[in-house]
Amino acid sequence: MRRYPPIGDHGLIGDLRTAALVSSEGVLDWYCAPRFDSPSLFASLLDHDRGGHFAVTADAPGAVVRQLYLADTAVLVTRFMTEEGVGEVVDFMPLGEAEAPPDRHRIVRILRVTRGRVRFRIDCRPAFDYGRAAHTTDFPVPGTVRFTGPQEAVFLQTAGPVRLAGDGPAGVRGGAELGQDDMAAAVLTVCHDPAAEPPDPPTEADIRRAFRSTYGYWHRWLRRSRYRGRWQQMVNRSAITLKLMTYAPTGAPVAAVTAGLPEQIGGERNWDYRYTWVRDASLSVKALVDLGLDEEADAFRRWLGARVQSGRTVTGEPLQIMYRVDGDPRLDEEVLDHLEGYRGSAPVRIGNGAAEQLQLDIYGEAVFALSQARDLTQLAGYDGWVHLRELLDWLTGHWDRPDEGIWETRGGRRDFTYSRLMCWTAFDRGIRLATELARPADTAAWTAARDAVFQQIIDRGYSPRRGAFVQHFDGDVLDASLLLMPTVGFVSPKERRWLSTLDAIEADLVSDSLVHRYDPRESPDGLRGAEGTFSLCTFLWVSALARAGRLDMARYAFDKMLTYANHVGLFAEEIGPTGEQLGNFPQAFTHLALITAALALDEELDREEHTDR
Repeated sequence: MRRYPPIGDHGLIGDLRTAALVSSEGVLDWYCAPRFDSPSLFASLLDHDRGGHFAVTADAPGAVVRQLYLADTAVLVTRFMTEEGVGEVVDFMPLGEAEAPPDRHRIVRILRVTRGRVRFRIDCRPAFDYGRAAHTTDFPVPGTVRFTGPQEAVFLQTAGPVRLAGDGPAGVRGGAELGQDDMAAAVLTVCHDPAAEPPDPPTEADIRRAFRSTYGYWHRWLRRSRYRGRWQQMVNRSAITLKLMTYAPTGAPVAAVTAGLPEQIGGERNWDYRYTWVRDASLSVKALVDLGLDEEADAFRRWLGARVQSGRTVTGEPLQIMYRVDGDPRLDEEVLDHLEGYRGSAPVRIGNGAAEQLQLDIYGEAVFALSQARDLTQLAGYDGWVHLRELLDWLTGHWDRPDEGIWETRGGRRDFTYSRLMCWTAFDRGIRLATELARPADTAAWTAARDAVFQQIIDRGYSPRRGAFVQHFDGDVLDASLLLMPTVGFVSPKERRWLSTLDAIEADLVSDSLVHRYDPRESPDGLRGAEGTFSLCTFLWVSALARAGRLDMARYAFDKMLTYANHVGLFAEEIGPTGEQLGNFPQAFTHLALITAALALDEELDREEHTDR
């Protein structure tokens, strides 16, 4: 078992309430329960010795290991190949079954052999509350191990010829030797009640039924997607990943399932991304609608509408940039000093202090998302319109302020062009909605504000010297977030100012088709160290090139970017200097941008082919 496998060397499984990472060695090294933002049960990815892990691997040094998803599902297979035999560990979290208790979450790990004989090792060592809480271990009934922590009881149960024994007070070890066509299983059940009774022991029939149910769920769900374009495999994988990262009870997607993974090995840019960013989730709505996944888009819009209606924030503003998946605005940031961090990358943070920042762009993204509802009157009703109207009325007097900006810099507030751009978007879409729905609104005030923002961006956010729209009004630094300008309709994708902006971004921020979000040397962000290229920005670059008619460049950049996906098609936040995945993993914003780029490329390539005929 490696101390720290590469960040990208993982697959993702989940049950639409929480998720787990499984390394290509078969080690489950990140898992929080019962929700994405709950304390971890396994977190050896952040501290090999203290974090806890659940390993199911072949006892075969030198085995050739391959990991893959069963096509168009979230069922993960880790395959161990030796001269003596081929064994597999099939991992999934059950879905599609009869309604399970909401306080119980299961991870099923099937052991099977397809050729010869293979010995498997099992090593389960939980570490409750990020490794801060002690637990007890006992064997209440044969074939069942119980780990009892302060707030949870965790049961490890087996089916088939698996042997387990205590390994000190904290964990168990064991294994199984299987021949061709033999099967066994290890099932982990987390109960959010330390006094919970053990579940019924799993049988082989139970395991097969759970597998069929989960396998079928993903195929049925994906049939709802109407994407039939050139990159179907990657788009399907991204759609499944976004679904896995969405909290089903509320429809709120998390930005990533992990916390504390570094943007630079050994650096301090280690944040907690297990929350719902208004920006990220709002921009995902268009991608979901374009794929035909309207239920998911509407679920998030209802969650967002509830945030607009409640006005409950820790900042005093009508909205804040992120919330917990249940809408709780409290995300107090703390440092876990007892964890060494991934490969020594400290501090390890949970919670996120950026929730208290002022980022004015979120108002534009929120209105942009709500404006794409199939039937906003049905989704929100008149009361929903009143709250949206009050939000825009408030924004008319509050848009012209410096803020921390989209990238959550900690170097002081500035007049960020992107923040102004999205304020323009808020007013523009609000005016359209009031007109289309014939709803009462002070559209004269909104129009005046929209036009004032527009003129300010043209006068102060565009640098004639650089021939480009710039990051903020006080300099000539470029920023890849502005690649969204054509998406919201602020500029035409082929307008002179925009084409010269693309040229400037290519010169300053693009490296071998990969895109940096900005240059921290030119625009200090209050943090030490550097970072890799931002995968989100690379896909935004592809979309912008495609819409600008630079199709050869766009397709080259897109196809090249796909080669940086990990072995099962997942992306972290950033790509490092040697092609490694960096930052929290996987990142939802990157996968939604991949979908958007594929849709844009398909549309423009189809148009070109039609014109050539």
